[in-house]
Order: sequence, then structure tokens, then C-alpha cells
Amino acid sequence: MKKDNKNKTSFGFKEVDSDEKASLVGNVFDTVSENYDLMNDLMSFGIHRLWKKVTIETSGIKENFKVLDLAGGTGDMVKLMRDKVCPEKGMLILSDINASMLNEGRNRLIDEGIENIQTAQIDAQFLPFRDNTFDLITIAFGLRNVTHKEKALESINKALKPGGKLIILEFSKPQNEVFREIYDLFSFEVIPKIGEFIAQTEESYRYLAESIRMHPTQEELKEMLEDSGFTKCKYENLTNGVVAIHSGQKGMIDV
Repeated sequence: MKKDNKNKTSFGFKEVDSDEKASLVGNVFDTVSENYDLMNDLMSFGIHRLWKKVTIETSGIKENFKVLDLAGGTGDMVKLMRDKVCPEKGMLILSDINASMLNEGRNRLIDEGIENIQTAQIDAQFLPFRDNTFDLITIAFGLRNVTHKEKALESINKALKPGGKLIILEFSKPQNEVFREIYDLFSFEVIPKIGEFIAQTEESYRYLAESIRMHPTQEELKEMLEDSGFTKCKYENLTNGVVAIHSGQKGMIDV
């Protein structure tokens, strides 16, 4: 499988220098952070909330788990996991590379009276944790924005405990051709216009639509997980493959 070029990468349909992508993506999310949840509801007709619930239910999370949510944005995933992790026994960290998104998530958690969740601004490619720290790492709708996905997957693998699990929820490739054509029409013609009306930024939402198209297919991402050292790799399509839940496990240490 073709891997990310070290010097060039995609920013939507554009090819940019790899060291520029993070700042370009950052500008997008600085622009959309305040309206992010509303736009998600409009773009997915609210179904993104169900996708996230299904993802958590399939994660195998336990009360004593140490959990890291990457690209956690406005905190949807950690809110769903909060009651499943005991503060005295486990740990739950909300993280995002983008300060605007992380602040929005932190403020919303505070406003809703949600406590016992740590926050950290970190890059998924360079996790600042000791090896073998987490039982579960999740990333929902964030992997496609990472400059070097393989580097992030390798960093995640190191941070997981042996037997620990990675769960990825991400937009993917619809399986039905007719459905895919309708979905593309909605993504490229309707979503940018909604973004212009609600968030005053058509360009940012055109990038988000393009980034979905450029993301690896279900089988390609499964192969990337395997190449990064994960075992028991699999995926489950939701809503005809509009999104997919990928999972992989860090191998156990031989005794």
C-alpha cells in the first residue's frame, strides 16, 4: 500500500508540504469550533451521536481502564465514556491538537457539570506518554486530518498496554454505488452551503468533504493498522459504509 510521502501530503484535494498541513487544518478548526456540534447535527441529521454511542458500546471499556480520546473536539466521546470509567480506578483524558477545539470541549464539560476528565493538547503523531500506558485509545472523525497517519498509528500502538485496544470511528466509503453518488452530491454541494450559512465558512466545510473523499477505504485502513503492528484488526460499516468503526489490538508480550 502507498504510504504518505514524507514531504507532501493531501489537504483535501490539494497537495501541500507535510509541515504545512497541521497549521492549515488548525485554521479550519479554529474557524468551525464554535459551530462544530451544530454542523455535525445538520450534516449527519443527528446520526453522528448514534455512531458514537455504538462505537463506545463495542469498545469493551471497563471501569478501571485508562482511556485516551484523541482529536476529542467538543467532548462527545468522553461524555459517553464518563459513566463507564471509575475516577478512583481508571482515567479518562480528552485531547485535541487544536487549542480552540479543546477549549470548546473543556468549557462544555464544565458547563454540563462533568468532572474527573483530564484534558491535554497533543498531536496524535507524537504522544507524550510512556509506553504501555493506556487500555483504550479512541479517535472519532480525526484520523483523516492527521498528516502522517502511519506515524500516529505507531505512536498509539506504543502508548497502549499489551492487549490494549484502538478504536477508530471515521467517515469511509459507502458500499452502494447509487447511495455513494447521492452522498457525494450532498457532501460537495449541500454541506459547504450549510457551512457558509451557519458558520460563515464555505471553504472550511469544502475541505472537510474533500478530506473524507481522500481518506483510506475500509480495507486500506485495516491494512494500515496491521502494518503498524496491530492484531485482530477488523471494521464494521455503519449506515451503508458512510462511516466505519475500525479496531485493532496491541499484541501481548511473550513470556
